[in-house]
Amino acid sequence: MKAMILAAGLGTRMRPLTLKTPKPLLKVGGKPLIEWHIERLVDLGITQLVINHAWLGEQIESYLGSGERFGAHIEYSAESEPLETGGGIFRALSKLITHEEDTFLVINADVFCDVSWEDLLSQPLKETDVGRLLMVPNPSWHPSGDFLLNKASGYLSLNQGEPMTFSGISLLRGRLFAGCRDESFALAPLLRKAIVAHQLPGVAHQGVWSDVGTPERLAEVDRLLHEGGKHEC
Repeated sequence: MKAMILAAGLGTRMRPLTLKTPKPLLKVGGKPLIEWHIERLVDLGITQLVINHAWLGEQIESYLGSGERFGAHIEYSAESEPLETGGGIFRALSKLITHEEDTFLVINADVFCDVSWEDLLSQPLKETDVGRLLMVPNPSWHPSGDFLLNKASGYLSLNQGEPMTFSGISLLRGRLFAGCRDESFALAPLLRKAIVAHQLPGVAHQGVWSDVGTPERLAEVDRLLHEGGKHEC
């Protein structure tokens, strides 16, 4: 299995920090956000990585290189125009899978999470499933959440279950993108369509997670790591 790290965002909410540094290279706990993800993936045994980039992307390639020093092999998917999350994944799909039934991991570079891979990967997907999303309790800055998790069935819903927030970490099957074109499009409509079709399970994560979307949250994650804390960022 391969993994894709999404690193093409402009990081506008993080300015002025991101005026000269791409958001994935901002540091917490002494190293860039994206490096935490790479190390966790390599620890899992996933060493074939694809990273997309746009804003100041040459800095990302320069810092990470081929991935050899992390024990990984990194391919890059450069975007000269904004493709959004769905379009970015679709453009890189041929680097991630051979067949549409193949699965791959997707991680937003700008989140911090002590993810338990066992929770996300221990159970095989059903034949009809198009993926599995890692869900987290709603943070204060996103109190309504994204989707509902029906913990009895294990599937996500739009009308029944506990409101939770999508962590930005998922296991996806290539078939989710069937019929898509190489253009800019969001991932969320594809996820909603799969949820309505009862094809997208979710799993709750109760550990550390933060959408590192503001300088204040970046500082909070950094403080947490230096203190060795285990509570929500």
